[in-house]
Amino acid sequence: MLANLFQRLRISPVAVRCFCSSVSNKDVTTVGITHKKWDIEPVYTKPRQVWIENMDTVEEAKLGILELHPHVYASSPRVDIIHDNIIWQKKYRWVSYAHTKVRSEVRGGGRKPWPQKGTGRARHGSIRSPLFVGGGVAHGPRAFTTHFYMLPYFKRVKGLTSALSIKLAQDDLHIVNNIDIPTAEKSFIEDLIRVRNWGPSVLIIDDTDFMPENIALACDDVRHVNLMPVYGLNVYSMLKHSTLVLTVAAAEKIEKKLLESLNLNMERNMNEKYRIDQV
Repeated sequence: MLANLFQRLRISPVAVRCFCSSVSNKDVTTVGITHKKWDIEPVYTKPRQVWIENMDTVEEAKLGILELHPHVYASSPRVDIIHDNIIWQKKYRWVSYAHTKVRSEVRGGGRKPWPQKGTGRARHGSIRSPLFVGGGVAHGPRAFTTHFYMLPYFKRVKGLTSALSIKLAQDDLHIVNNIDIPTAEKSFIEDLIRVRNWGPSVLIIDDTDFMPENIALACDDVRHVNLMPVYGLNVYSMLKHSTLVLTVAAAEKIEKKLLESLNLNMERNMNEKYRIDQV
């Protein structure tokens, strides 16, 4: 089990002892850390630092360090809210086609089967009543039934922050400078994923829906690698893929939008200055 962990982290068991040693000043100066100033500064937690990687070569190269806001990428994961998001995403696109016929839609049963009185039998008006075999169905399913409903806004926001935080904590979130690759061959992207141990499935997010031509052609025939614009990011897709790859622009855009959503001014605060003072 430890051998698999060392292979995933791309380190050798002998090199584990080096983690307790201090980093020299020479190593620190060679790494560029992108310090950011946010409108909403973290109070009790420190920013998370992640490596910025490249995608123009199969071998991994560290280009710098990016700081991520802990309210978005290091929040307390809520598994129950993630579950609510998954159920919501599965149900809002589900339309039930189950259909049964009522007594008026079943063929036959136009005449009264026997007289109302005099036979000693129970009174009936049609043999297509739900009481008869072959009759209509009472209160059965009717097509087309949608199961759409809207999850509360802050549950959706908290679901995104929980999924992003889990991906980062499990070392399944990678930041790249861009997604430009030198060739359109699918073997390049497959070798890159294999060498970097990105797992069996990868979701690549960019800040725009106009993807570079090479990576679009390379991923077209690779079913376990998907491209998605930043506005399509969702909890279901993040959990469906083993590894989440964000460009720097996409990570910053996600961070900005979720910070605004987590700190929304309510309607009362926004309209406070327009209210008439009732004395």
